[in-house]
Amino acid sequence: MNIVFMGTPVFSVPCLEALINAGHNVRAVFTQPDKPKNRGHKMQMTPVKEFAVQRGITVYQPVSLRKGEEGLRSLKILEEIAPECIVVVAYGQILTKDVLSIPKYGCINVHASLLPGYRGAAPIQRAVMNGETVSGVTTMYMAEGVDTGDMILRSRTEITSDMTGEQLHDRLSVMGAELITATLEQVEKGVAPREAQNEDEACYAKMIGKDDCRIDFDKPADSVYNQIRGLSSSPGAFTFLDGKRLKVLFAEKLDRKASEPSGTVVKGEGLCVACGGEVLRLSDIQPEGGKRMKDTDYLRGRKIEEGARLG
Repeated sequence: MNIVFMGTPVFSVPCLEALINAGHNVRAVFTQPDKPKNRGHKMQMTPVKEFAVQRGITVYQPVSLRKGEEGLRSLKILEEIAPECIVVVAYGQILTKDVLSIPKYGCINVHASLLPGYRGAAPIQRAVMNGETVSGVTTMYMAEGVDTGDMILRSRTEITSDMTGEQLHDRLSVMGAELITATLEQVEKGVAPREAQNEDEACYAKMIGKDDCRIDFDKPADSVYNQIRGLSSSPGAFTFLDGKRLKVLFAEKLDRKASEPSGTVVKGEGLCVACGGEVLRLSDIQPEGGKRMKDTDYLRGRKIEEGARLG
């Protein structure tokens, strides 16, 4: 099948690789523009672009598919390529009605949730943060709304109680690659299912903001624990100690009650903190300007007295 692939982050790469390995002809890749990174502000290719360049695939990076001359130019390019299918995986742009109408088999999206739950920008992190025990991947025919199109195939996986958002991301990325190849095989044969989403079951996973990342130790320990693992390792939940930001990348919920005020460092092995009347051990942390480390290593270089406050 002749395909145009649209995707940007690391999550998208296994899907693109799987399409190539399955024998599909990826005519072009659309990905977000390169961005400056780190202190040197050196321009960095998106992961999808980097992979596509290695495979000799033509890459386009429009700022917008919807606006102005660039949008019209992108539409013309797609019309000239005339793909049988456009596969979209975490591209980061909304497709216009004109683009959606180009391919013979439509535009097919790989979304990292079991739709209609967790539509939107951050389905993986939000699922873990909310304490969900099941997640998965859905392929769907794209419509003009955000993740509202008819579903094709779904694949489920367990979210274990100690799984991080990063670990779920990596698992769903591989599952997505398997699901998109199975989906295109059924679509090409004309046997793919098509199921409308139940709007009554829909919920949205909005983009992660700064307020989502700051830890409130007044909240229940379960809620804070889920927040920490859901945001690990990017962008990372954080708190402050003596005015310095301290990222918390993993924690352990201890079977202990705490009478101390929330956010207080309490006695225990490692960095133990009162949280909603219970105790969390902040086991994996990253000091401001430093690298990820175990709490025990951090405490060897810096003594924190019981009664110190995080917040």
